Amino acid sequence: MFRKIHSNRDPRDTVWTELRREFGPRFGKAKTQLAASANNHSRFLFWMMVVNILLSAILSFTVFRHPVVPPVKKPVKVFAPIAGGVNDILQASYAISEMMRLRKAIDSLSAKKQMNARDSLTLERALDRFQQLNKNFNRK
Repeated sequence: MFRKIHSNRDPRDTVWTELRREFGPRFGKAKTQLAASANNHSRFLFWMMVVNILLSAILSFTVFRHPVVPPVKKPVKVFAPIAGGVNDILQASYAISEMMRLRKAIDSLSAKKQMNARDSLTLERALDRFQQLNKNFNRK
């Protein structure tokens, strides 16, 4: 099934040498014709290159010039000042302290291996109150 294939190819022959052998005469003929044409029309080729450089410079400074677009300024959000002042701060601190108290109660109740009906009812109420405080706290 897997037999070694023996090739009689010369190991010095590469793809590049084969391409050069096949197309070398054509490229050599094109090179000599191009060199002869360039020698015969050298003044014309020089002025065509100068015209191309000038045309490129003119086009780069006129047609292909991109106008400078000023960056778009993003609107700055202005927050309303605190309306209640100290009252809002006291309510927030009360909510945080109650949330911490509820968190301790929830952790202690959920750590129990066996809960009775009273524990599960207390846990459910504590979770509901915690969610309610969390919604109110995040809304402000």
